[in-house]
Amino acid sequence: MIVAMAGKGGTGKTTVAGLLIKFFLKNDIKPVLAVDADANANLNEVLGLEVETTLGEAREGLKDGVPPGMTRDVYMEYKVAESLIEAEGYDLIVMGRPEGPGCYCHANTLLSRFMEILCENYRIIVMDNEAGMEHISRLVARRADILLIVSDPTQRGIIAAKRIRDLARELKLGIKNDYVIINRVNGELPAAIKAAVKAAGLNLAGCVPEDELIAQYDTEGRPTIELPDNARSVVALNQIFEAIVRIDD
Repeated sequence: MIVAMAGKGGTGKTTVAGLLIKFFLKNDIKPVLAVDADANANLNEVLGLEVETTLGEAREGLKDGVPPGMTRDVYMEYKVAESLIEAEGYDLIVMGRPEGPGCYCHANTLLSRFMEILCENYRIIVMDNEAGMEHISRLVARRADILLIVSDPTQRGIIAAKRIRDLARELKLGIKNDYVIINRVNGELPAAIKAAVKAAGLNLAGCVPEDELIAQYDTEGRPTIELPDNARSVVALNQIFEAIVRIDD
């Protein structure tokens, strides 16, 4: 199963991605591959992991040439393995920054192939993306089962969520189900936002309340994945995940 995350900046989608991984681990649904495909990569901070190398660096190396005695295929396979960060029950791989000048067509083709091979080793793939869906279509040439769009409780947030949903459909990614999660809600969701969600034709999975513990963990530099199970955000998200995630044995 591939779960692709998306959302405009500042909505908390990376935090939601981390807590989705926490949900899978708690329910013994593993192994999980976390893929950070956001140019502003920080999923590792949510998970409490250190990143030493990214696949963006592998693309750079392939464009500039490979070490003597290595084919491009062997080099890319080696760099993909080197970029993999292993953790308890899950692994993380970071795509890295966008490409610079020059042609990366062959590099991306190779990377796509080796990502496909890598993905076969995991039961779940959680892919944290920026607003665009290009990483899914270019780097993981498989159908995403769920697209989770994270929005804030604002009109602009709902408009952005609709644009992301429409872009995903325009790219014909074959996504089976798409949902919107509205994050950082104080009290009841305003009627105007409910109306905007309905008018946009978005499938609302649920709302996540403002959680002061997340801000506290960020201030202290603690990984969000370590939030207690009774945290308001964790409780709300677990209810959402239980309703929309269906895992076939």
